[in-house]
Amino acid sequence: MRIRFCLAALALVGGAGLTTLSAPAATAAACTDIDVVAARGTFEPGTLGAIVGDPVFSALQRKLTGKSLSSYKVNYPADLSLTSAAQGNSDLVNHVRSQASECPNQRFVLVGYSQGANVVDNSIGISSAGAVVGSPIVATIPAALEGRVAAVLLFGNPIRAIGKSVTGTYQSRTIDFCAKGDPICENGGGDVLAHLGYTANAGAAADFAAGKV
Repeated sequence: MRIRFCLAALALVGGAGLTTLSAPAATAAACTDIDVVAARGTFEPGTLGAIVGDPVFSALQRKLTGKSLSSYKVNYPADLSLTSAAQGNSDLVNHVRSQASECPNQRFVLVGYSQGANVVDNSIGISSAGAVVGSPIVATIPAALEGRVAAVLLFGNPIRAIGKSVTGTYQSRTIDFCAKGDPICENGGGDVLAHLGYTANAGAAADFAAGKV
């Protein structure tokens, strides 16, 4: 599994998304205090993502002991197709809209790894077009719901390799991990294995989110 995902990371060098595509309508889950919305990386296995989503959710459960948590796995292909990130972008925003309507007191922690970081970037209004497996923005979290997003946790974010980062409304609520040498987020990086090591940052990400909720 690790070898396959490593090869997938190498394959990412060829991706750049475009166009728009509608995602399935999201359904609301239980009204917990915090809904952790996770967009996995390209071909990443696991429930929310074996490298980032699952360990981050576990770390948040340990850290936020006084709050109830739910999780949502963004419904998108997470492959190298040109519309993959756009589908994720649409589904993430649809889910947040649906949850926010059903659960007026619920807040959100957004988690994105690799292509999933592109999905989150687009959803908060930072275009990933031109980045590896990126796409133009097809949907954004409405301004009225921006305050409900407590934290944004990004790992191996492809827009960093093209000189971009999260700015504006969400900047102070965002932590963006890029391992030294990771070619997906570091321009000129040459250590593909660095892209697979973000499980080590799960605790730090949970600590950051805990300070924002």
